[in-house]
Amino acid sequence: MNFQSLFSYFLRGLLLVVPVGLTIYIIIEMVQWTDSLLPIQIPGLGILTVFFVTALVGYLANTIFAKPFFDLFSDLLKKIPLVNFIYTSINDLVTAFVGDKKKFDTPVLVPFDENGVIYKPGFITQKDLAEIGLPGMVTVYLPHSYNFSGNVFIVDKSKLITLSGNNTDIMKYVVSGGISGRIKVKQ
Repeated sequence: MNFQSLFSYFLRGLLLVVPVGLTIYIIIEMVQWTDSLLPIQIPGLGILTVFFVTALVGYLANTIFAKPFFDLFSDLLKKIPLVNFIYTSINDLVTAFVGDKKKFDTPVLVPFDENGVIYKPGFITQKDLAEIGLPGMVTVYLPHSYNFSGNVFIVDKSKLITLSGNNTDIMKYVVSGGISGRIKVKQ
């Protein structure tokens, strides 16, 4: 066996070991960090505590008695200059994925050149822009692959191709550069 073959096997091994190793490392670090926040040293207790406290807050936020206090607290955060920007951005992003007003629920293909040969997958985030003087136009978010960023485009609704399927799979497809997940054109 020569050095080139050995190096090739090493690279293949990295492709298997690195994703698994990093995943395990991140999970262990997260569990250890949350466990270190509690005075009792039971492995995994921090994660369970965060889960149940978050669920309790969610339950309380839906009760008729606590909801006004959560709304008041939210309104207060929106009035503080720098906090407003951070809080509303994070709040809008979280509610876009898991809230009652999900925004990433209409996956589409957007033509990316004038000949209609290249398409980019994305999600409609605003379905009608008539109120800002752009009737027939929509806002489409085009996430970047292998990144937590993206671009927002305003696109003519008639130029879009609607996709069907699980939105999580479609987002996974886009973010992984087309390696993971699936997309399917709606018939």
